[in-house]
Amino acid sequence: MEFENDPIGYAIYEFSKNNSEKNITVFSDLCDDDVIPVNYLFRDLNSMPELEKMALSLCKGKILDVGAGAGCHSNILQKKGFDVLAIDTSKGAVDYMLSNGIKAQKVSVLDLTNEKFDTILILMNGIGLAKTIDELESFLKQLKSLLNPGGKIYCDSSDVTYLYMDDDGSVLIDLNGKYHGEMKFNMKYRNVESGWFPWLYIDFENLHDHALAVGLKCTLIQESENYCFLVCLESM
Repeated sequence: MEFENDPIGYAIYEFSKNNSEKNITVFSDLCDDDVIPVNYLFRDLNSMPELEKMALSLCKGKILDVGAGAGCHSNILQKKGFDVLAIDTSKGAVDYMLSNGIKAQKVSVLDLTNEKFDTILILMNGIGLAKTIDELESFLKQLKSLLNPGGKIYCDSSDVTYLYMDDDGSVLIDLNGKYHGEMKFNMKYRNVESGWFPWLYIDFENLHDHALAVGLKCTLIQESENYCFLVCLESM
């Protein structure tokens, strides 16, 4: 199958061809099943959360858009005249971006070499690509290696401590278990599934400390009401 293990790419393809409004289903090992409306991947600036609008407003120079999906961020930045490279591991997503005039590559940010950028965008909780808190520092080191002098990384995440909150407001977390922001997901669109994959939600304090350990200054830029936050990472 052309879209084997690529539900995001399949959904992007169908929406771009016939405006299919079938949702992407997201299964989780910790939360209830959820859905991603496919049209959300094609959102314009006015439809974006405030954290994303803020991140886009701060972009400068040559830009790397990590996990670009259908390229909604890259499209906005490119139209403003920026030199943008969009990357994603979904072949369907990359094929669509290329057809839409966006410079895109099918590659993981972990495998990207011989490139330098002034701004790296990792939105929609893209920091989750680190997979686990134990792998976070090596992930951050790779991002740091892709920065030009004075370059900045803008990423967002969520503090999911609220998932462990009892009715009385107390938090029930097993301190001897794995980090509470480590989850597993499986995505499905029609009959195509991604298969289960690890994902990391990191709170600001832990992100700050792990960034510091690899020589990155971590500055909180903005918080939202739904436990999400945007940070800037830059070499110290």
